[in-house]
Amino acid sequence: MDLATLSLFLPACFALNMAPGPNNLLSVSNATRYGYRRACVAGVGRLLAFAGMIALAAAGLSVVLQTSELLFYGIKILGAAYLLYLAWQLWHAKPGAEDAAAAPANGLLALARQEFLVAAGNPKAILIFTAFLPQFVDPARAITPQFMLLGVLFLLLEWIAISAYAYMGLHMRRWFAEPRGKRIFNRCCAGLLSAAASVLLMARRA
Repeated sequence: MDLATLSLFLPACFALNMAPGPNNLLSVSNATRYGYRRACVAGVGRLLAFAGMIALAAAGLSVVLQTSELLFYGIKILGAAYLLYLAWQLWHAKPGAEDAAAAPANGLLALARQEFLVAAGNPKAILIFTAFLPQFVDPARAITPQFMLLGVLFLLLEWIAISAYAYMGLHMRRWFAEPRGKRIFNRCCAGLLSAAASVLLMARRA
């Protein structure tokens, strides 16, 4: 995988990781209730769920890529459309309408299990791994190593997002709870996702 592909993947992926979805809001909630360390450790449950999804997506990816080049570019367009849809949702989201689910107060295992269940039950996560990651895989090269690299990078960036949201929950909960602050944050993420979708649509494969 070349540096040009990674230079497109990393900012687009990080924008997805940082988008305020159910799991990230759960990290905020856990940090305000149980502290920064517990919120970060609980995020391991989310990473395990995402790792399983990545493995399932990788298992069927080679079949999709080898069947038809047209199908591959169709997946690419679907991924860009998903980014734009998510950006639109964030831009028009009503602050205060998205509340993280109440976290159980009985230990790290229960918190990690809740992170796992929220991630596993999120259809947006499945779309990310089946429509977003394949856009950056070169079908002319070995597919599995490329997908593994992208998966590892995604999980590392997701861990950064977990830490960032937990930090916000611990030190910025007043600002983040205000409608104006949440609206600004949502629209910043929406702008990043829209820019990422535009770049992906314009990019060409060798």
